[in-house]
Amino acid sequence: MLSNIPQLIAFVGDTLNRLIPVVIALTVIIFFWGLFKYVKGAGKDAASGRHIMIAGLLALFVMVSVWGIIRLMQNTLGVSVAPVAIPQVPQR
Repeated sequence: MLSNIPQLIAFVGDTLNRLIPVVIALTVIIFFWGLFKYVKGAGKDAASGRHIMIAGLLALFVMVSVWGIIRLMQNTLGVSVAPVAIPQVPQR
């Protein structure tokens, strides 16, 4: 199946491109979980919820920033890549 290095690199790239939206969605879910814990535990678990929200926001910021920096470098260096297809709900 993977007989040479370019095919291996393409396979890894395709796999990562499919995982990026999933990881971003999980990060957003973690942020909202922290928000839920913050609102629910107004006194005792508020610090825990706040820490989860901050970690989720930082992770989301880093992921989107790296994505933007890579896109900026691609445009600057003139590297053309196929655009990532945005996952959508199928419609009839």
